[in-house]
Amino acid sequence: MQVRGSEMGFSPIFAPHARALILGSYPSPKSFENQFYYGHPQNRFWPLLAALASAPVPQTIPQKKALLLQNNLALWDALQQCSIVGAADVSITNPVPNDIATLVKQSNIQAIFCNGAAAYKFYHRYCEADTGLQATALPSTSPANAAYTMPRLIQAWQPLRQYMGTP
Repeated sequence: MQVRGSEMGFSPIFAPHARALILGSYPSPKSFENQFYYGHPQNRFWPLLAALASAPVPQTIPQKKALLLQNNLALWDALQQCSIVGAADVSITNPVPNDIATLVKQSNIQAIFCNGAAAYKFYHRYCEADTGLQATALPSTSPANAAYTMPRLIQAWQPLRQYMGTP
């Protein structure tokens, strides 16, 4: 596997009315290839979010953005840049965090949910003190997290629902 490290992560998806922020760690090679978050076809993020919103699974980038924004959700990664082998979060070195505190100040974000342990670790280490918001660590939607079936993921991600929908 080749070490990646020069790519900047994606910009946040948010609107001022967003009430919850979902944080990943850093985009996978497949996400960079597809130019959007959770681009690997086996990642369960978009089907999970659709299930929580009782909506169809979005297929296009505009549909994915709409699903987030219509449900008062923001999406970003804890890291703006890092060195990483493939998509293995455990291999991350030289992390450069995103400025999550500024995003929180520009919105109505009241809660932060981390998609997996790595996102939680990096948020807690580099961003939590600046935002003043404790994050909730949720099980990763990655296909590598095979211990979590879709029904288990839906159950584990239920705390996000209180921030979704019409305010």
